[in-house]
Amino acid sequence: MLKERLGKEVLYFDGGMGTLLQEKGLKAGELPETWNLTHMEEVIDIHRSYFEAGSDIVLTNTFGANALKFHDSEYDLEDIVTAAVIHVKEAAYLGVHDDREVYTALDIGPTGRLLKPLGDLGFEEAYQAFAQVMRWGEAAGADLIHIETMSDTYEMKAAVLAAKEQTALPVFATMIFDEKGRLLTGADVRSAMAMLEGLGVDALGINCGLGPEQMLPIFQEIVRHTSLPVIVKPNAGLPRQRDGEVYYDVTPEDFAEVMERIVGDGAAVIGGCCGTTPAHIRQMTKRIGRREVSQVDTEEETVVSSYGKAVILGKTPVIIGERINPTGKKRLKQALKERDLDYLLKEGIEQQDRGAHILDVNVGLPDIDEVSMMKEVVEKLQSVTSLPLQIDTVDGKAMEAAMRIYNGKPMVNSVSGKQESMDQVFPLIRKYGGVVVGLTLDESGIPDSAEGRIQIAGKIIAEAEKYGIRRKDIVIDVLTMTVSSDKHSALVTLEALRGVKEQYGVATVLGVSNVSFGLPARAALNAGFYIMAMQAGLDAGIINPMSDDMMRAYHSFRALTGQDPNFASYIKAYGNADVCEARKEGRAMDLQTAIERGLKEEASKGAEELLGKMDPLHIINQYLIPALDRVGKGFEQGTVFLPQLLMSADAAKSAFGVLKNAFSDQEREAKERPVVILATVKGDIHDIGKNIVKVLLENYSFDVRDLGKDVPAEVIVKAAVEEDVKLVGLSALMTTTVASMEETIRLLRREKPDCKVMVGGAVMNQEYADMIGADFYGKDAMQSVYYAQEVFHKK
Repeated sequence: MLKERLGKEVLYFDGGMGTLLQEKGLKAGELPETWNLTHMEEVIDIHRSYFEAGSDIVLTNTFGANALKFHDSEYDLEDIVTAAVIHVKEAAYLGVHDDREVYTALDIGPTGRLLKPLGDLGFEEAYQAFAQVMRWGEAAGADLIHIETMSDTYEMKAAVLAAKEQTALPVFATMIFDEKGRLLTGADVRSAMAMLEGLGVDALGINCGLGPEQMLPIFQEIVRHTSLPVIVKPNAGLPRQRDGEVYYDVTPEDFAEVMERIVGDGAAVIGGCCGTTPAHIRQMTKRIGRREVSQVDTEEETVVSSYGKAVILGKTPVIIGERINPTGKKRLKQALKERDLDYLLKEGIEQQDRGAHILDVNVGLPDIDEVSMMKEVVEKLQSVTSLPLQIDTVDGKAMEAAMRIYNGKPMVNSVSGKQESMDQVFPLIRKYGGVVVGLTLDESGIPDSAEGRIQIAGKIIAEAEKYGIRRKDIVIDVLTMTVSSDKHSALVTLEALRGVKEQYGVATVLGVSNVSFGLPARAALNAGFYIMAMQAGLDAGIINPMSDDMMRAYHSFRALTGQDPNFASYIKAYGNADVCEARKEGRAMDLQTAIERGLKEEASKGAEELLGKMDPLHIINQYLIPALDRVGKGFEQGTVFLPQLLMSADAAKSAFGVLKNAFSDQEREAKERPVVILATVKGDIHDIGKNIVKVLLENYSFDVRDLGKDVPAEVIVKAAVEEDVKLVGLSALMTTTVASMEETIRLLRREKPDCKVMVGGAVMNQEYADMIGADFYGKDAMQSVYYAQEVFHKK
């Protein structure tokens, strides 16, 4: 059985499919999956060659098979999927000449669309598209599901949930990282792997985008931070050209040599992606042979993550911002009742600016629908901040709704020692993944003694283990009680805190400000207790980051205990007197800041206020464009991630909507925008990159004609000629569709020779772009904007 072998002996995947189909006659723009019905023998022959080369696991030809892509196809999607599974089974019969056990993996690729709120595809819509294919694949006899080449943790989560909820098959999941170890939407290795571990996949790892040598350091980081079997499937290097033909620059011998090193470092399942052939797989299996998986030491870390950031509890104190909680906050209650979500977003951003690492989110009020409100607030917050969130609710339905749509691995507050609470919360943690806060109270209430609270912590940990929830995913809250009712209560809390750390070795959290309830000058008491708690081993404090007293306590503690190298955080917080004064005065957010933060309503208000002082063109040049430039540079440098980039663009669009109504006729004429055509080429339905470029170009005052996806060359050329367009942008994700891109460029050169062509997409690089005759290769969306500015002399 696969699960019995997984993680014990090295298993071999197959290699690339698209380039081999092209060699057998797949035409430009033709959907590879249709060959399961129209060219069965050719597909079976490719699968057979991989089994003969030594593959244990061969993927079905279903990478792009989903209802979103095949909605208007003449072929039945269920027939395509069923045939794909049958072909691998037939190839195994023909190609396996020894007694090894082999497996058919249902291949699931990305939809090619961004999920909301960044794109137009709903989370559940993506889920259903994946689920449909997975059910068919399991019914046809697939042995496992392999979800691969995902560049977005949110889409990956939809696919994994579909696989686990709709089938009983093992689930493998691999993602496509760039050379900096980031996904397209911003996740780093730790945050992506933490989410996948939490969701309970059977194996995880990396595929596509990089050659084996470039993939090695990212793999090494993955294997350090997960206890699950790790999958590695590199490309055969980079595409090159020789005598007008495309080839990949890593030979089978070189590929096998690096893969042997990767196996030595702990990889459990290895194979190839773009450009790899049966020759690569044969050389790899021959060199490495049958061997056990190398055991490596992994770091057992308590990780909370978002789409773009992982926070580790247990190394240095972590701040959980407490301000998105209506308890004792009239203005927040009003905002929730009036659905003034911009107020909540500002609270989140301000806490982030003041140093919070995680944001607590509690929207519980008697007279609102907590389920829908929690979902909406979580989605909105994740669109403007990369900080992980703590889902704080006692409502089981609200908890599950938020956990399901959360992009990452959340912190969940909370479960108690009450059996009813554990029965409700632990199944959700097992299903969706998360770091759960355990409150040391049970059916008898909160123990007065430290020993009583420690015992309840042990009870929670033991019950969690029954669900497969490990200690690294439990954070214990021994509960802060007010000293005004019992002068010894703070000391009991600190004793319990130390006891939990010593006996169970788990991370800890406290709601710090409870200690001073009912007393004057609460900030002083809170800060004093906070320092005492950190000294006793507190890993995460739920505090108000807007409180100078609390932040001074935090920064001072870290500086004095050697946790702030070169006092960098302390100096950053207190070395600039102007910044400190601005905080005290609570100065309003200006237009530029609102755009950078992605706050649409604030950006509109800022634009309206400035209109009373200056003309709209001046506002655009002095505020909108500099804000977008700053966000764009942050995106290039890896300090700003795709969700923030797109939300900033939306905020700029809102501000521009206010300003354009104030343009004079002369200004409107001066603002006539250059036209750019964008299209995803024939045969390719992946338009994420194109859509990102579109949003940014429009915000830099270009008039974009978006022709959509799967666009024939003739349609693109006709539009360029009719509108006398000077710049066309073409996108492709799949190696099989680069030929369509080349054909489009060839037609443009003939029919519209003065038109420049820029190209981009995961499959492209500079050499490939040069080979097909493009004028410019954009490695990211901002590079495309800069090139457009150069073409039209806009900068």
